[in-house]
Amino acid sequence: MTIKHIISASFTLLISIPALAQTAIRAEILYPVSGSPIRDAVVLVQKGKIEKVGPASGVNIPAGYKVINTKVLTPGLIDARTVVGMAGALNIPVDQDQLEKSSPVQPDLRAIDAYNPEETLVKTLRGFGVTSIHTGHGIGALVSGQTMIAKTKPGTVETVTINPLAMLAMTIGPSVSGNFSSPGTKAKQMSMLRTELLKARDYLKKQQDKDSTKRPATDLKMEALAKLLKGDIKGLITANSSLDIMNAIRLQKEFGFKLVLDGAAEAYRLIPEIKQSGAEIILHATMARNEGDRVNMNRESAALLTAAGIRVSIESGYEAYVPKTRVVLLEAAQATAYGLSVEDALRAITLNPAILLGIEQRVGSIEPGKDADLVMYDGEPFEYLTRVCGVMIDGEIVSDTCQ
Repeated sequence: MTIKHIISASFTLLISIPALAQTAIRAEILYPVSGSPIRDAVVLVQKGKIEKVGPASGVNIPAGYKVINTKVLTPGLIDARTVVGMAGALNIPVDQDQLEKSSPVQPDLRAIDAYNPEETLVKTLRGFGVTSIHTGHGIGALVSGQTMIAKTKPGTVETVTINPLAMLAMTIGPSVSGNFSSPGTKAKQMSMLRTELLKARDYLKKQQDKDSTKRPATDLKMEALAKLLKGDIKGLITANSSLDIMNAIRLQKEFGFKLVLDGAAEAYRLIPEIKQSGAEIILHATMARNEGDRVNMNRESAALLTAAGIRVSIESGYEAYVPKTRVVLLEAAQATAYGLSVEDALRAITLNPAILLGIEQRVGSIEPGKDADLVMYDGEPFEYLTRVCGVMIDGEIVSDTCQ
């Protein structure tokens, strides 16, 4: 059943699909995330942006606006770390572009060159309310490539991209040794990373030589690493064990780049060290399996880190098995069963990742001036029987099937 056909007290949609220039959404309860929930709320949308937000008693719906009625409304959800669009649903080599195995160090690889906005998994996430994703080269290489941020709406790479170069993806841990003959040990992993970063530091220094004849020729690998050292992009390091997390923090301290810890299965054991380092956290999927370097994973991590004052974003990550992706809405719901408040769980998949990704001026909360990325539900978002029944991106309905 689609939302075009639902006529009930809890959810009615009286619009034409898919595009609307001027829309009013009435919600029994609205979670703006940036502030307290609003009951009997109205959101006005015009030209793809949120025009006005407030209680129905204080927001007049202008003539000509199409009206949507929904039970619950939240900002569009943000997946802080995925490989969707790089890894496809078919699970065959032709649609698995998330990891290039010809070399363990390839910072020059760009996600934007491989991202497929028409991938089935993008549509799947969109249907579950995920409107923005941070995607790119995945775990398993020492330096796997550059990530990007995109909307999940239909379109071309150019029309959906928010940021074509977001972070530089790296991995410290056993998955690297499993994919390449070298590095074979943790010490060798760190040695190789330090060597490449030292080369990049020297490259930067030579680029500034007053004598242009002494400046090095453009090197795409060094250019990418130089962006990291200059602070233009963040270093996204997948590290799960305490040892690997500390190695990442030491590397950050030595080279001074902005660090985002990805996965971070044992981060709960290193709260003081992480806080002191200033590293940001993209936490593993709550329902990830306790295996490999995640064997000591704690499902209370999101609650523990949040209580300690560390801003947490929850990811879907990467799954090697069908259906090839997790859904952050469901992962955040599970986190509430392990001590994370409903409010903090919603922040972990909306405003927190928006801040981490540097896109909070556009998305992550329901506020005037922001992109009209909105999700409509037929119940409370984290309740088991609740369904996502409508998704809007940039003011257009892009999904209208309850699921």
